[in-house]
Amino acid sequence: MRAEPSARMPYCGGPLHSAHYQRKPRGGPPDLCEAYEIRFSLCCGRPGCRRRILPSSVRFWARRVYWAPVMLIVTALRQGQNPAVTLERLKGLCGVWRSTVKRWQRYFLKLFPHTMNYRRMAGHLMPPISTDRLPRDLLIRFDQTFGNPETVLIQCLRTLALGP
Repeated sequence: MRAEPSARMPYCGGPLHSAHYQRKPRGGPPDLCEAYEIRFSLCCGRPGCRRRILPSSVRFWARRVYWAPVMLIVTALRQGQNPAVTLERLKGLCGVWRSTVKRWQRYFLKLFPHTMNYRRMAGHLMPPISTDRLPRDLLIRFDQTFGNPETVLIQCLRTLALGP
């Protein structure tokens, strides 16, 4: 199956073909519809070229296997001062280990502020958000705009995936 006819592979200029695949996402509900287990992917249609690219997604954060909403919410919850949000409780809710949460926290503190999507979005945030309180303050900012928790999460994920 082909992607848009004019779409080209950024590396070699070959035609883009769709190459979606099943992925067993972690952290979500066990009874989730199989349609949500598909990772959209594109590959080069040029003979001999096997390069792939991942389009922006609100399901998965780049190449990670945990749901993007789970990563965002769990990391933000761990930044708060709520004693009810223990790592044991989070593990029970979404099966995430302490080491994984620590890795996500490092990602949001060290790598995420340097990504192109965040830098693009940060220019639209006035007053600016301190990068040492990401992603919690980002969700708070979206909450001030949208109010409804579901809309807050969806809009935040869309913005992070696609840029402003």
